[in-house]
Amino acid sequence: MRATLIYGAGDVRVEHVPDPALHEPTDALVRVLRSCICGSDLWPYGSMEPAEDGRRIGHEFLGVVEETGSEVSGLAPGDVVVAPFVWADNTCDFCREGLHTSCRHGGGWGARGVDGGQGEAVRVPQAQGTLVKLPVGEDSALLPSLLTLSDVFPTGHHAAVSAGTGLGASVTVIGDGAVGLCAVLAARRLGAERILLMGRHTERTGLGRDFGATDVIAERGEEGVSRAREVTSGDGTPVVLECVGTKQALETAFGVVRDGGAVSRVGVPQYLDGPIGPSMFLRNVSLTGGVAPARAYIEELLPDVLDGTVEPGRVFDRTIGLDEVPDGYRAMADRTALKVLVRP
Repeated sequence: MRATLIYGAGDVRVEHVPDPALHEPTDALVRVLRSCICGSDLWPYGSMEPAEDGRRIGHEFLGVVEETGSEVSGLAPGDVVVAPFVWADNTCDFCREGLHTSCRHGGGWGARGVDGGQGEAVRVPQAQGTLVKLPVGEDSALLPSLLTLSDVFPTGHHAAVSAGTGLGASVTVIGDGAVGLCAVLAARRLGAERILLMGRHTERTGLGRDFGATDVIAERGEEGVSRAREVTSGDGTPVVLECVGTKQALETAFGVVRDGGAVSRVGVPQYLDGPIGPSMFLRNVSLTGGVAPARAYIEELLPDVLDGTVEPGRVFDRTIGLDEVPDGYRAMADRTALKVLVRP
């Protein structure tokens, strides 16, 4: 089959690899219907050291079950399913606590002999605990929005709930990428009354307004902090969702958070330290968030996607075939595409 491999910064290739096969009785084989390129895929795309052997990449996909192992129940060939961006047994103590990203028997796509999501098919370990059956057909118009349940929509939701977003909340979202826009959508869904979106790409912030942003702050750095405080009577907002992952974004988050508030970060950190010393201590600012346990949220978010209450699939602004994946990476790295949908 064909699958995507990364060999180093700027070097993504689609190659033929062995067809997946069941290894364990808890496995399932899934034929991929839709996958996509994630903003976090751009970090290795921009910085990975060259390697002689490529590694599989891609962690967001949905598809059709083709075969199941003898110990898999509740799934059958022909079922349309979505896979969260890590696989997990859904039964260990961490999973029962809703922390599937710390599953004692789980792991990540594209590692330890497991297929990546940007390919024609995937062997899914711990399939019964990982996969969520979707009540749609292979040609459903909802597939793009359902695919966001694999990562970006639950990640935005995780940012919002971790910081205590609720009815009437005032929220600042930092970043107008797909996760940031999904954080806007999630905050609005949870009842936030005012949502400041910090971003400077007008097409993206326009979608952010559609998703529920009430204000757009185009300035960055200290100017952005000043502007956000200006429109909030000098205090900032009690909830700040940091959806970028850079040190500057974290500094901005601490700059715009109201005293006693919470900063929730879900952007993959590209820094080793940050401004978390005496100033934040004296202001009673909390730092929360982390890698989103997407599997814990899928059933909660699914009904609103199915009935059209939310349309997170609108973050996809380009659709390509599998052979065009290298072009998709370039488009996202060059910011000519927000998020690229892949049809094998």
